[in-house]
Amino acid sequence: MIIDFHTHMFPHILAGRTLAKLSEYAGMKPYTDGTYEGLLASQKEAGIDCSVVLPIATRPSQYGTINDFASRYLEGEVISFGSVHPASEHYKEELKEIRAMGLKGIKLHPDYQEVYFNDIRYKRVVAYAEELGLIVTVHAGSDPKCPKDIHCTPQMAAELMREVRPRKLVLAHLGGNQQWDEVEQLLVGREVYLDTGVIFDHMETEQFIRIMRAHGSEKVLFATDSPWAEQKRFVDVMEKMDITEEERENIMGKNALKLLGM
Repeated sequence: MIIDFHTHMFPHILAGRTLAKLSEYAGMKPYTDGTYEGLLASQKEAGIDCSVVLPIATRPSQYGTINDFASRYLEGEVISFGSVHPASEHYKEELKEIRAMGLKGIKLHPDYQEVYFNDIRYKRVVAYAEELGLIVTVHAGSDPKCPKDIHCTPQMAAELMREVRPRKLVLAHLGGNQQWDEVEQLLVGREVYLDTGVIFDHMETEQFIRIMRAHGSEKVLFATDSPWAEQKRFVDVMEKMDITEEERENIMGKNALKLLGM
């Protein structure tokens, strides 16, 4: 079974203008139209069995609409997480509601939420999500929105992990997009999952394999960051990579199945 642990989609009414705006930030062309149907067609072409959608509440006021849409996708070929904003005064109630909805986790994006990941507000959110048994996926490393002002560096992630000790934390982009030397120094071997979102467009395969083996293939999750990477191409990269079948099976789906409780 192949699970893509990092994808995005939007309601039909928002998908077009949202992708247009994000494309301006990223300077990239999306590989789907940003809708559920577009994601489903992409994953079927790639041979992916399930995509995990990661929405982002960029303002506290978006909590309701973000999670109402997410709650429509609790099982099947597309599963959505929810999201909270760290500045919300009601984050505990919101996290409890997310769990009650049946969502398995939340997505945080320090750059778009404009809070550094070692801020006490994130520490509180992650700690309470951990208490509730929710998975927490976090954008880590550089982002085109503010490439010179990184809001989740490997150092920040290491600080939060020391203080909070989460067991279901996923750091996207292999722990820190474009900061993989620091990932090797500070995060490899720690109790944290790393996803492969978008990295095969930027990272040397040799460094990926080195990090994966030092960290442990049982803590690496296949991910694309669709629509910002092509799902089929990322599957092809993993299938052709010179790693063991056990490593490949762990990364492509086994680890995700265990983490999601499926």
